[in-house]
Amino acid sequence: MSSAVLDKNGLEKYMQKLASDHMLKNRSDKNTYPIPRVKENYEYIYMVFKLLNNHLKQNIPIHPAGEWILDNFYIVEKTVKTIIKDLSIKKYTNFIGLESGANAGFARIYVIASEIVSYTDGKIDDELLKDLLREYQTKKTLNMDEIWNIGLFLQIALIENIRNVCEKIYSSQMQKYKVENIIERLVENKDEDKLKYNSLSNYKTKMLGFGEMKYPFIEHMSYRLRSYGKIGYPFINVLENEVQMMGTTVSDVIKKEHFDIAVRKVSVGNCIISINTISRINFLQIFEEINGVEEILKNDPANIYEKMDYKTKINYRNKIKEISQKTKISEIYIAKKIVELASQNLPKNENQNIKINKNCHIGYFLIDEGKQKLINILTGKNNKIIKNNTKVKLYISFIYSISFILSIILGNIIFKRTENVFLSILIFLLSIIPSVTILKEIIQNIANRFVKPKQLPKLELTGKIPKEYTSMVIIPTIIKTKEKIEELSEKMEVFYLANKSENLYFTILGDCTSSSKKQEDFDEEIAQFGQKIIKELNRKYPDEEFQKFN
Repeated sequence: MSSAVLDKNGLEKYMQKLASDHMLKNRSDKNTYPIPRVKENYEYIYMVFKLLNNHLKQNIPIHPAGEWILDNFYIVEKTVKTIIKDLSIKKYTNFIGLESGANAGFARIYVIASEIVSYTDGKIDDELLKDLLREYQTKKTLNMDEIWNIGLFLQIALIENIRNVCEKIYSSQMQKYKVENIIERLVENKDEDKLKYNSLSNYKTKMLGFGEMKYPFIEHMSYRLRSYGKIGYPFINVLENEVQMMGTTVSDVIKKEHFDIAVRKVSVGNCIISINTISRINFLQIFEEINGVEEILKNDPANIYEKMDYKTKINYRNKIKEISQKTKISEIYIAKKIVELASQNLPKNENQNIKINKNCHIGYFLIDEGKQKLINILTGKNNKIIKNNTKVKLYISFIYSISFILSIILGNIIFKRTENVFLSILIFLLSIIPSVTILKEIIQNIANRFVKPKQLPKLELTGKIPKEYTSMVIIPTIIKTKEKIEELSEKMEVFYLANKSENLYFTILGDCTSSSKKQEDFDEEIAQFGQKIIKELNRKYPDEEFQKFN
């Protein structure tokens, strides 16, 4: 990847080109799983962190970029732990991969995140991220999983960027340590046993490319020698001569080194700030703004999808993702097909006020009976659709059939041992009920392990309940005394005051106590008392359209 930084216009054009160049495959390769590299990067950053702390104690000047590491290492540590926790190898390999090129086998979204970090020098915010992802999607569509997890991969790329800067910091600190070692031995003429900076050989074994970076050495050596005044002049002359043999001057080296220091400081600062920014970005909002599936689902013919709460929307989108993974068909295509199927069920005469059926809503083809029809159309197969009523009948039939067979076997065993027909029939009859109960418990326990509970779709009704969604809160109970009615009315009043909303009503659904008579003497009295209490509540909280309490 390049270290060049592009402006916004250049970035947008680059994202379009990147999308055009990407050849895709269904899954990413296991050998490109980034977590081992993330751990390696963390270990290196931690090593630099410890080195900087050590150099602070030894009064060796700290690289300005290193100050960011010292002050914000806890952010790096927390981020790495989150990445490792959130990105399993199974999750990673399920991302769409790249078929060819230098990044063949890598998850597409990982490559996109790395390119964004590289060409922005780690300076990322939510608006820029939205714009860049939109530009990419003008050429190729990102799936929901990729958009939802872009933040995770951006953090991985930012940690990689910090590690790259840490390599420069480490090498620079080593050059400074080497300078201090030379100053002690040659300028201060200290004895071997009195050297403070005597661990150079230990550092060399850990250092990558030791001796290759000479500019930090020259810059720090020049600074240290000048601090000694006349004593340092002979050494400065030697240094000037050596540098001139390299084809440059000490002054030019210092300028270039200071420029590089400024660049590294800005780079690591950008990365740290962006990691914090990403943790605060509302990815749900970004997702809903740029996800193609979301835009298509908003065209729900029943005009219900946009009114739903975010959990229901997530559930609908996850169902599309599951169907996409099962059929290997684009999420965008599936979403369009769902809207198309739902539109076919709209009333043909738009001028008539005809009630819209549930099969006009996209949810019918995602979480209801229409799902199998959708899959049949997508796969070109004609699998039989089993209705919920049929499933219930099969479930009940299976339990009772097995229970009947088991009871017959048990009765037969008793008959063989006792040769008593009456006893065997009695055991057969008595064993049916416990057999049904035991079988039901076994099947339900098995089902609980493998069948996920269904999430009920909900509407997001903020502020007030629209008139078309008028609702009633019902309190079912057994009423046998006046005191019970008073207690329930007080509770209902509290419920009303805590949940005040237009078009929301409250009702006590009372039933009489069990009795051998059709009607008890006190039933009429209790009913009249209940009506009186409710009328008092309705006078206390009047409503123009309808009484709040029933």
